[in-house]
Amino acid sequence: MIVYYVLVIATCFERLAELAVTKRNTAWSMARGGVETGRGHYPPMVVLHTGLLAGCLIEPAVAHRSFVPALGVPMLVLAVGSQGLRWWCIRTLGPRWNTRVIVVPGLPLVGSGPYRWLRHPNYVAVVVEGFALPLAGSAWITAVVFTVLNAVLLTVRLRCEARALAQLPPPDLSAQSAAAAAAARTASG
Repeated sequence: MIVYYVLVIATCFERLAELAVTKRNTAWSMARGGVETGRGHYPPMVVLHTGLLAGCLIEPAVAHRSFVPALGVPMLVLAVGSQGLRWWCIRTLGPRWNTRVIVVPGLPLVGSGPYRWLRHPNYVAVVVEGFALPLAGSAWITAVVFTVLNAVLLTVRLRCEARALAQLPPPDLSAQSAAAAAAARTASG
């Protein structure tokens, strides 16, 4: 269980890093005329995600749960993988990534990185982490409660984000295609 607790603590620090990125990116977006929507669901989202981490630490200790390798190992892999996907999203969006819904008018949608295949890959990471992280430590109550409440919250969040993103122009895929073609020519020539 030591590895599990280390992972949860590391995830707590990762969340603090996200908040630092959010603060910087919020300033960047607002300086460019960014518009924030969905402020009402943001505080419950913070509480829910804080509760997830607290539940991951508390439930296994209070309920005297032990690490079950057949469940814990695959869930640890999924939890770490979800972090990788999350940071791929953050890197792809650059200063446009945020835990808040802030849209900078005039900027096109991003169509590179994981956004080539999924409209909201960061939420895939959130959903996977929401069940995998607690299940890695046999915190099944936390996994179920977070998953249900997160489904409700994501419904609100996705509607809010869809309305906000509908104002943006589509992604410029021609630049990506040209870059890919140039790279292919360089590799073959």
